[in-house]
Amino acid sequence: MGDYEMDDDYELEYSDDTGSEPDVDLENQYYIGKNLKAENNLRGALEAFQTLLELEENKGDFGFKALKQMIKLSFALKEYENMITYYNRLLGYVKVVTKNYSEKSILSILDHVSNMTDQSLLHRFYDVTLETLRESTNDRLWFKTTTKLAKLYLDEKDYAKLDAVLKDLKASCLTPTGETVENKGTQLLEVYAIEVQKFTLQNNNKALQIVYNQALKIKAAIPHPLITGTIRECGGKMHLRNGDYEQAHTDFFDAFKNYDEAGSARRIACLKYLVLANMLMKSDINPFDSQETKAFRDEPAIVAMTRLISAYQSHNLKQFRDIIDDPNNTVLSDPFIAEHLAELMDNVRSEVLRQIISPYTSVSLQYLAEELCISVAEVTRLLTQVILDNDAQYRIDQPGGMLYRIDMKQTGQQRECVKSLESVIKQLSQMRQGLVSACY
Repeated sequence: MGDYEMDDDYELEYSDDTGSEPDVDLENQYYIGKNLKAENNLRGALEAFQTLLELEENKGDFGFKALKQMIKLSFALKEYENMITYYNRLLGYVKVVTKNYSEKSILSILDHVSNMTDQSLLHRFYDVTLETLRESTNDRLWFKTTTKLAKLYLDEKDYAKLDAVLKDLKASCLTPTGETVENKGTQLLEVYAIEVQKFTLQNNNKALQIVYNQALKIKAAIPHPLITGTIRECGGKMHLRNGDYEQAHTDFFDAFKNYDEAGSARRIACLKYLVLANMLMKSDINPFDSQETKAFRDEPAIVAMTRLISAYQSHNLKQFRDIIDDPNNTVLSDPFIAEHLAELMDNVRSEVLRQIISPYTSVSLQYLAEELCISVAEVTRLLTQVILDNDAQYRIDQPGGMLYRIDMKQTGQQRECVKSLESVIKQLSQMRQGLVSACY
């Protein structure tokens, strides 16, 4: 666990209408504590800030700042119970300092304690925060804090608690008739961004489709590109799983651009998904030829994907397999890409299979299996798909273990012969029926 660093040196804010001035004794004591901390005398700094709180007659900015420092120092000293005690006390200042100042400070603390390994303690931070905010008029801080809690439940995959929190968040953004509250479209999109992630993790495409469509209908909002990127990424995954590769490609490209604008590391993952959709579309266009993506083609995490799409588009089965089997690449470290690997491999093998069988009128299934390094059963499955797709001139003789090309012209002649025979048989049958009738 690293050092507990957070931005806490916001300029002190004093209300002009009260004419309040900084208390010199409190200010001096505050900087005594800061100097001790700078000298790495953490225990001495804690004592200095405690003295400040004892000197403080009325809650104010210096007491608030001292408690923030004490939370940081307790974190560094791994005194977590003391840390939450100081935090609980700090929350008592939310009505004293400005809304903007308290909001930045509290959210900053919650961001940094999110790195704690003790999840129970982390939840206590949220519990005491939300309990305090129930008595506060800071709706924006309540929404941001509750959104962070929803993300925590999402990370923990505690879907029951997540659903309860999402219900509260939605209720704060919607009217009783289900309309979006004025000026809360952006907040509602944040809620939908969490919800689409939940359904994506659950692989619940039906529910995901509903929320995805609801999110796209919200126009009166200016969401952070990270929110738009999240919704589009989940939409891309949904479309890819549904076999709608072109729409998936569009969504992944949109997600990539939004993540890039936000400076999010998710842009690399979405670029990989863009390549994945491109391959499943069986497109000959290189996704790294666009102005937006070409700058990333040499990124270490992308190099394997560029090699993969090159092997895929050239139907180079050996190279494709070598890239997949290379323990040094991270292609399969992404579960979503691994989920579609079998389909990619089938596509490459099918193209290679078409090339192999094209000069033959008959060929052994065993030979084809050896060429592709797969079983005869797998070859038979792939050949069946090839025939169903567009190569009906082939016939599989499973008992004989052979693939035959059918002479379509000869087959046509055979059909005409059969029709003629059927006609003669029909006429003979009619003649027989006439003779029988005459006899009676």
